[in-house]
Amino acid sequence: MATSKSPERKVRVLKPQFGPQEKFLATPADICIYGGAAGGGKTYGLLLSALRYKNVKGFGCTIFRKNYKQIFAQGGLWDEAQKMYHGINGAQRKISDGTWSFRDKDGNEVSKVSFAHIERSEELDNWQGAQICEIGFDELTHFSEEIFFYMLSRNRSTCGVKPFVRATCNPDADSWVAKFIAWWIDQDTGYPIPERSGLIRYMIRRDEVVYWADTREELWERFNLTTPEEKNEPKSVTFIMSSVYDNQELLRIDPGYLSNLKALSVIQRERLLKGNWKIRAAAGLFFKRTQLGEILTIMPQDVIQWVRCWDLAATEKTENGDPAYTAGVLMGKRKNGRYVIADVINKQMNASDVRKTIKLTAQADRATYKRVRVRLPKDPGQAGKEQAESYIKFLSGFDVTAVAESGSKEARAEPMAAQWQAGNFDIMYGEWNEVYLTQLENFPDGKFKDMVDASANAFAEIETKTAFNVGNLI
Repeated sequence: MATSKSPERKVRVLKPQFGPQEKFLATPADICIYGGAAGGGKTYGLLLSALRYKNVKGFGCTIFRKNYKQIFAQGGLWDEAQKMYHGINGAQRKISDGTWSFRDKDGNEVSKVSFAHIERSEELDNWQGAQICEIGFDELTHFSEEIFFYMLSRNRSTCGVKPFVRATCNPDADSWVAKFIAWWIDQDTGYPIPERSGLIRYMIRRDEVVYWADTREELWERFNLTTPEEKNEPKSVTFIMSSVYDNQELLRIDPGYLSNLKALSVIQRERLLKGNWKIRAAAGLFFKRTQLGEILTIMPQDVIQWVRCWDLAATEKTENGDPAYTAGVLMGKRKNGRYVIADVINKQMNASDVRKTIKLTAQADRATYKRVRVRLPKDPGQAGKEQAESYIKFLSGFDVTAVAESGSKEARAEPMAAQWQAGNFDIMYGEWNEVYLTQLENFPDGKFKDMVDASANAFAEIETKTAFNVGNLI
């Protein structure tokens, strides 16, 4: 009689990588902020931290992101948790609640990890009475200081594990987090101080002001904390720096990720690759004329996509009573991957003249370049929707789209700036060249930004439509 051997069971080992990730899991600090650059294994560390007490009865961890989509987006927290937690003995997921529970051999729940979002301070009332032993914030700079410290008051438990907070982040010079971790950051260069990474300091908050000390005893004395309860008020805090170079597993699996970071614009490269907490948008950091490829006198014949994007004046007149500027940028993408700016209109016009100019330009563009998409902005609210619909009807017969803008002007300019800085843009020779290049170089500090806005949105439209066309060919 033949016997069959049972297949060998595969064993997965979940552990931190040597270096910052290991330090993140080992720190005894009440509050630990981890990261300061992209690709350092922050999300993995956050999810792994929650597993350490899965066998402790009553232990609970809630990991927050700013909004729901960030949790369940492809490759987001939920997907990463699925990869890590699936197959662990007793692990059960419940997508409707956004939770993973860990059960004993009899099927009784022992502990759980939950995923939730807080977008606005008004939502904090939903967490009144909550007791969360481990609170996690994925991308802490996305949350307000008010949200962080309110949720710190929910950081309590009776399961026997001392409550703690773990957070990840990328640099943001204008966030409250930058001030909170300033001791760990070189204030001249903006880069983390390596020898301070992981060192613990102590803080106490009074009347929305954070006070720091090197020891708890200093804060006891400064604030006259004498009872055992009062002496527990100071919180231990640390910041642990990491970067993509610390994540050897990512570099092994996806070696192209590092080149993607290096290809970012100057500002984003400083933040996400080098972990710079002081870098801010400033004139010359987005566009320099010395980064331009060429000023062409002959139109390239290999353009595969044309877009004329308009930035409409917010008001008909400036503060001085002059007509406001409206800009229209004609941009093309070539077969060789380069971009060309063929024409820029930048005029002070009233609303009636703007409509006439847009239609006459659409007719001229079609006669010269054949297929040109016209992109218009769509302001929020019903009035913006009606204006967009009115323009689309007015331009009947043309390829027209109206798109609502989101994010800051600087954020919208970043993708184009990365290609500009790589030398992938040319412009056609024209009388508009000097005014256009000057406005780009002065962005975002210059008074006018209309041509930059139109250019950035034209670039976004080209990339969106090119990606759509490629997707249809696959």
